[in-house]
Amino acid sequence: MKYISGLSSPVFDRPGQRTLAILGSTGSIGTSALKVVAKNTGDLKVVALAGARNVALLARQAETFRPAYLGVLNEAKAEELRALLPGGYAPRILVGQEGYTAMATLPEADLILAAQVGAAGLVPALAAARAGKVLCLANKEALVLAGDLFRRTCRVSGAVILPVDSEHNALFQAYAGHDGRQACRLILTASGGPFRAKSLQEIQAATPAQALKHPNWSMGAKISIDSATMMNKGLEIIEAVHLYGASLDEVDVVVHPQSIVHSLVEYEDGSQLAHLGMPDMEIPIGYCLGYPHRLHIGLERLDLAKIGTLTFEAPDLLRFPCLGLAREALAAGPSHPVVLNAANEIAVQAFLDGRISFPGIARLIEHMLCKHSLTSMHDLEDILDLDAQTRTRSEEAIGKSEW
Repeated sequence: MKYISGLSSPVFDRPGQRTLAILGSTGSIGTSALKVVAKNTGDLKVVALAGARNVALLARQAETFRPAYLGVLNEAKAEELRALLPGGYAPRILVGQEGYTAMATLPEADLILAAQVGAAGLVPALAAARAGKVLCLANKEALVLAGDLFRRTCRVSGAVILPVDSEHNALFQAYAGHDGRQACRLILTASGGPFRAKSLQEIQAATPAQALKHPNWSMGAKISIDSATMMNKGLEIIEAVHLYGASLDEVDVVVHPQSIVHSLVEYEDGSQLAHLGMPDMEIPIGYCLGYPHRLHIGLERLDLAKIGTLTFEAPDLLRFPCLGLAREALAAGPSHPVVLNAANEIAVQAFLDGRISFPGIARLIEHMLCKHSLTSMHDLEDILDLDAQTRTRSEEAIGKSEW
């Protein structure tokens, strides 16, 4: 197996503060990252924050960290933000996709934390890779849609991708420092979400409020629903294949309800190296921001004796079909994961809006995958076109039938 990018960058060797741009600063990853920054002000300085719609929180973050650049969704949000900023502080406010892309390529930013949710994070993340940045990637959809394109881009630009997802960060820590050619299996752990112990009947009747109650992690709405369907683990399988150059049959999933073991790498001699830690995103975020050094995080220490028991079980594909759909999409060809992701994002939002049932999420995704014929994905435009088409067709399908 071979990691997607080299791990050599002048940023890693240079002493002093590292400068940071956060794309998605008002989401769960972004707010956790700023907690890490606040504990490590001698090591990290924020130069840009982008928060799309939540301008009230973005304004509070900006007042605390005083970045030179802020990013929002549109001009109306920009005006709203200007009115909330304190006097004497006049950062440059960038707008929309172009603004996010500009922030992802800022010469004064050493690190780009890509923490946007969904396919919207693809273009800025790819821009950071093309600019040769150290990209701390929390947006798994970017690799699901364009993993091959990222691999080609990093080879040319010399960009470094550090995985922020707790599972892929765990693999990275268990994988780095060893001969990747001797790694034979990557094992992703999954909590099982809020419905792990529920009956099939209970899952079929699940409400958005129930699906949003993750037992271990504090996350945004979209990823919480993905965890409830286990689509998040399906997307992570695809991400792992692209990050580590693994084949589909070299990536497994095991359900681990305690969320203490964050993933494992198995080597040819039968050894399995695991990363353990409390279920808090500050740990993988801090590892990426400080790499190859570890920053002060200051969280509760892991006490295995207090936890007592760690359990593991195989995922139930009958109750969680999204996991199987993700594997099928990756096996079918490079365009099918684009359809998988787009249909999933539409389906998740439709479920949250009360327009489809919880089982309807998987049914809609399967329907869209069955309707799709393999197409070539040569460049970013091909990916974005298919993504847009799938979203339109998914909405049309929702309007024509009950799901």
